[in-house]
Amino acid sequence: MKYVAYYRVSTKEQGLNGWSLDAQRKIVLDYIKPENLTSEFKEIESGKNDNRPLLKQALALCTELDATLVIAKLDRLSRNLHFITLLQESKVKFVCCDMPNANEFTISIMAVMAQHERNLISQRTKEALAIKKKELALINKKLGSPKNLTDKSRQRSVQVRKEKAQNNENNQRALACLRLLEGTLQQKADYLNENGFLTANGKMFRQMQVKRLLEIKSA
Repeated sequence: MKYVAYYRVSTKEQGLNGWSLDAQRKIVLDYIKPENLTSEFKEIESGKNDNRPLLKQALALCTELDATLVIAKLDRLSRNLHFITLLQESKVKFVCCDMPNANEFTISIMAVMAQHERNLISQRTKEALAIKKKELALINKKLGSPKNLTDKSRQRSVQVRKEKAQNNENNQRALACLRLLEGTLQQKADYLNENGFLTANGKMFRQMQVKRLLEIKSA
């Protein structure tokens, strides 16, 4: 008996154990005699993409040689509606290494289930996006859109940030030291870092952080 093997992974799944092209090939070669394998087609394509040129080539070769299409795992087939449809239309014989008794009736059921699963995924995606949209709308309502803020609101926002910066313990310690330092911004940043001072976020100082602290000091 002649066999044509078809393996597929998506780019994200390419390196995962059990799904990789090499893993699928091993399953196939453990199932059939290697000398009966006429050709192999390896496709790296997302399951959402229905354009499968290598799959079409594999089916065409099966028809030409009167060969059987062999795939490693039936669950890969069940998640791919286009694969199932092409297989049904081609009338090509096929075998799944993990379920060799699967027949046309099995595949027909899987085609219906695959379409149903796609519809469910699409519906869940729409619902999730709708929820996220509502959440963002609620946040914008509470906070207000930046372009709609009044001058008074902007001034208050700046004042709140300054007060928060002034009350931060790390900033207070660094400011106390900066009052005694002279030199460039970089020299001051180097001194603070060498002596164990940290920014409000617990990181090392750079020129910009020193500049902002000095602006707080002079405010």
